[in-house]
Amino acid sequence: MKLNKSLCVIYLLLFVCVLSSGVLLNGCKPKPVNTIYQLTGDVIKDGKALIESKCTSCHKLVPEDALSKPVWLNHTLPAMAKYLHIATYGGTQYFKNNPLDTAGITLQNWQAIVAYYTKVAPDSLPKAKPPVPLINDWAGFTLKKPLEIPVPAYTTMVSYRPDTHTIYSADAYTSRLYEWDQNLKPHIVTDVLSPVVDAKFVKNDNGSYRGIFTCIGVLLPRDFPNGRVIGLDVNGTGTKPVQATIASELTRPVETISGDFNKDGLTDFLICGQGGTKGGIYLMTQKSDHTYIQSNIADKVGAVQAIAGDFNNDGWQDVMILYGTANEGIWMYTNDHKGSFTSKNIMRFPPVYGSTSFQLVDINHDGKLDLIYTSGYNYHDSRILKPYNGLYIFTNQGDWNFKQSYFYPINGCTKAIAADFDGDGDLDIATTAFFADLKNNPAEGCIYFEQDGSMSFKPHAIPVSRYGRWMCMDADDVNGDGKPDLILGNFSETLMIQNDLKPFWNKKLPLIVLENHMKK
Repeated sequence: MKLNKSLCVIYLLLFVCVLSSGVLLNGCKPKPVNTIYQLTGDVIKDGKALIESKCTSCHKLVPEDALSKPVWLNHTLPAMAKYLHIATYGGTQYFKNNPLDTAGITLQNWQAIVAYYTKVAPDSLPKAKPPVPLINDWAGFTLKKPLEIPVPAYTTMVSYRPDTHTIYSADAYTSRLYEWDQNLKPHIVTDVLSPVVDAKFVKNDNGSYRGIFTCIGVLLPRDFPNGRVIGLDVNGTGTKPVQATIASELTRPVETISGDFNKDGLTDFLICGQGGTKGGIYLMTQKSDHTYIQSNIADKVGAVQAIAGDFNNDGWQDVMILYGTANEGIWMYTNDHKGSFTSKNIMRFPPVYGSTSFQLVDINHDGKLDLIYTSGYNYHDSRILKPYNGLYIFTNQGDWNFKQSYFYPINGCTKAIAADFDGDGDLDIATTAFFADLKNNPAEGCIYFEQDGSMSFKPHAIPVSRYGRWMCMDADDVNGDGKPDLILGNFSETLMIQNDLKPFWNKKLPLIVLENHMKK
């Protein structure tokens, strides 16, 4: 039993953005009839023409220099081939199973694509060049940590509970929920059927709180519907809370948000089902008897995060969704007032970015919501450091059109949270990177970006890399002094992307708190 749990844990992080090189792939639907391109013999011309016609129907074009030549030839192209009705042998040999098959692409055209990447793809990717170097200091934070546990920590979720000023965490190995008091002493809340990867605390009519916990189900990116969302009455003491099922038989749900989407006064829930090759956005509409009816807003793989808001100012709650698989990007789903939603693409990213998080904030104080975005889920077939992963800021030009205004490269960036940490009236940003360059630059695992001017930031590398690997993060006023603190969750083992990496971090701290002692 212990061995089986350990093996399952190895695959846990695949709930965030599946299969990079293969994921330019999942969800691709090639045209049923093949239009044969007449080759000219010019490798560059032929390759570009074929890629533009065959590889952009279901996702944004991936630049040839976004991956290294070995990754293209040994991972990405073999994975792409089947979507164009090309079979592979040994990973690099290609053939048509049925010579009369007119769908997808001809073998000659496919070989021209392979020749193109062989010629133009770089042998390796350049190292990222930050606009300003990291400042290695605590930046006004101080470390608070619990006692070590006897076994390695596999923390998959940390979340602050505002009414009790306590922290909740989840561990993939034990499949348990924990609550931590203000002295960082834990007690077990309950056992769960699968790892919890998201937690929200929803206020009831009587002022108490209910915990909404998303259990991912199967850890592998497979379309096995054993994920669920449960509600817990977390107001009792001394007894394990009763689990009320909000939704079940879901394919790898990764986040749940609440809202009154039909304006009937009852709280509904929207669930991001990332899935494996199939996924969806599931709306759980609450009925008067407090049961739920499920409807699907979208049948689309890869949803990793959702934000609710009245984005068109009509008085009804809409939703924005970040997809981190296949057709990566942000879509707005506008409420039609009749129980359905109309979708509109806001931004698209190449399907090798590994989109991980986004936040809507007015970073430049112009009255419009801007976009804080991170990319860096890097446990795909292309397990290489990518100079385009990191922290992005896109400013809103009006009508939800965005322009990139800031980028700071961070290998394997996992999450960003914007808040006024130093109390000077503008927004700062905290980031974590689970797939940081732990060999050469482990300091990028946790960075605090202090805003010191319009779209200008001082990046402080908080020296916490030796205390853990930070898969999850939350920010709130943990110690009650009116300033936002940081909570980091440690997923301490497995999921390495760098060869010969010797762990140097503490494996037995489930989480740490960075208390904010900056002077306003």
